[in-house]
Amino acid sequence: MIQTFSSTIRRREMDAVLTCMVDEKTGPGELNTRLIQTVKEYTGCDGALAFRSANIALAYALKALDLPPATPIMISALAPSWQYSAVESLGYKPLVLDVSEETGLVTAQIVEEGIKAGGRLLLLHETMGILPELEAISALGIPVVEDISHSFGSELAPKEDEDTEGQQKKTAEKAKKAGSFGVYAIMGLEEFDTITAGGGAVLIAPRRREWIALKNFTDTAPRTDILPDINSVLAFVQIKEFRRNEDIRKTIFATFQHALLSGKNRTFVREHGDGSTIWSFPVVLAGSFKDVRQYASRKDIEIRLAYEDSVIALKEEELSVTCKKAKALYLRTVLFPLYPRLGSESVTKISKVLGTLP
Repeated sequence: MIQTFSSTIRRREMDAVLTCMVDEKTGPGELNTRLIQTVKEYTGCDGALAFRSANIALAYALKALDLPPATPIMISALAPSWQYSAVESLGYKPLVLDVSEETGLVTAQIVEEGIKAGGRLLLLHETMGILPELEAISALGIPVVEDISHSFGSELAPKEDEDTEGQQKKTAEKAKKAGSFGVYAIMGLEEFDTITAGGGAVLIAPRRREWIALKNFTDTAPRTDILPDINSVLAFVQIKEFRRNEDIRKTIFATFQHALLSGKNRTFVREHGDGSTIWSFPVVLAGSFKDVRQYASRKDIEIRLAYEDSVIALKEEELSVTCKKAKALYLRTVLFPLYPRLGSESVTKISKVLGTLP
């Protein structure tokens, strides 16, 4: 059976963890610092900290923003369920937004409606590695905390201007990376995140002002909040290997996407094309999930619902009326296996199934 998910951990990552264990560097220390430096170099951010969970990272971000208790915080109905639970447990009010059917993401228009309903901050999960309307959302003037657990490595290319003759002019601007648009960004390091450390999260401050505000709270953070070295070293090597792994994922994705075109099912729109990180291969079904699962299982391929651990899954009855598009995607979107360890035989097998799905 080809599993839906498989770790990207290879011998190099395992060797790094074993070395950490032999050197007895298991608690927070030098390797945590090295991970932070690597994140800063990769993202160009002003500062970052690695914590033991995304919940802890969010708590520090909200402290730095000094939001009053019970402030409505907007989250996507298809965001991971921990966001709803964390916002609520921290004393704020989750304001759940519906999504676009084409991308599975909130749009600037949806966020604008959320602001009218009282939303004062957006916790933006960039699901499936697909970048949302970041510039349009930023223009709305509310603070945004990006969740780049799926979208680490994604880039938004600068727009090219036209000259007087209608020709595209080259721009000196650099592509902006996921995590650089909000006031803070959270990069989860959980089992199925793009970069995994077996658990934890990195809290990123893109600019100096936000970093200074964050340091006021994190300089005295207890060690029990900080990511241990044994996890940090795994994430460190994963970031170093990201480009190689991502190139493999993109090649497989292109093969799967082409195979899907011959059937009646679809995947999500990726407006930024090569700039989007490949997290998995989502398929929005035209028919029954049960029928497709049985069909794939007969071919020894495991699939699962893409949003089985989402906010809409946690609060389905409560959100059925206000988040109809999210509910439809929750019931009809599945994930097919896509990871660097897939061999060519498995890729060919999955491609054939994608092209003949019921």
